[in-house]
Amino acid sequence: MRSRLIISFISAALIASAGFAQDKNAPTLDELVSKNIEAKGGADALRGLQSLTLTGKMLVQQGQIQLTYVQTKKRPGEVRAEATLQGMTQVEAYDGKEGWKISPFQGRKDPERMSADDVKSLMEDAEIDGPLVDWKAKQSTVDYLGTEDVDGTLAHKLKVMRKNGDVNFVYLDPDHFLEIRILTQRIKHGAQVEVETDLGDYENINGVFIPFSIETGRKGDPDKQKIVIDKAEGNVPVDDAIFRFPTTATK
Repeated sequence: MRSRLIISFISAALIASAGFAQDKNAPTLDELVSKNIEAKGGADALRGLQSLTLTGKMLVQQGQIQLTYVQTKKRPGEVRAEATLQGMTQVEAYDGKEGWKISPFQGRKDPERMSADDVKSLMEDAEIDGPLVDWKAKQSTVDYLGTEDVDGTLAHKLKVMRKNGDVNFVYLDPDHFLEIRILTQRIKHGAQVEVETDLGDYENINGVFIPFSIETGRKGDPDKQKIVIDKAEGNVPVDDAIFRFPTTATK
């Protein structure tokens, strides 16, 4: 009995020691954020990218329908996205204060202001840098949650709690430290929704690595919207008026 107790004690001590060694070797939050910034191109390159225009295609209904897609972002927090099919263009835009949309595919051809809940996703889309860069200045809180499997990749998982209460679970590739998945939890019209975004095919634009493949949809939904970027342009002059609610709209 005594020998079995000694063996059990030694085994427990070895397991605890191994766990301590793993924790000791685990990267810190600051190290992961720093590596993410460097992987994107570095702080100077990120600050130097003041606007970004992405052109490509949007695939919906499991790729059966293809729309022409254009998204324009401009610092400090403006974004406009257009999806065009058969002469009709859907528009969603945010000027840093309010969001609006034109939804011709739902029979609405006049611009409409968006609710505070609906505009949350646009506010995140407006970020050129992503959720980790300058997270303190954004008044977010960030925690490192260890690693988790993402389609066969043991990714670093970070939890970003935003100022507005939204939560992003950011998964970083363990080798390149770029985002490969972002799971967003937010309250929308009184109910919690989870949106999963997979990112890949990064390309260097003006010294900053930008994902050229973006697949988004409700968590667990097999029919996700996929955006494939064909062309990206950085620091092209952009008129702020394109982000604002059209003044000629019928009120």
